[in-house]
Amino acid sequence: MSVAERAAAPKAARDERPTLILFFSPTSGHSRRVDGFLAQVLQRRKNHETFRIVRVDAEEHPELVDRFRVTAIPSLLVVDGKRVRGRLSEPRGCIEIGALLEPWLGGH
Repeated sequence: MSVAERAAAPKAARDERPTLILFFSPTSGHSRRVDGFLAQVLQRRKNHETFRIVRVDAEEHPELVDRFRVTAIPSLLVVDGKRVRGRLSEPRGCIEIGALLEPWLGGH
């Protein structure tokens, strides 16, 4: 399944988990830092399996940037029940990412 198909179909028939989409640029240091922050938050909470994680290269998939109305790179979106339930543009650190994901991760 392509990146576009995974992002466009946020809830696969067999996978009921919410989808966490990271829109990034491979040439952006900030994008790499956000990916690292995301890994830290999930590891700290021991919740690597809570989300289906999809990384979308915004330069390769501008149609998805438009479709999901992404206004800044990097951005994180949580898609649950076929709807965007959470959005964070240009996260600055683990605290912001943790706050975005809190409804799905719980108070661990």
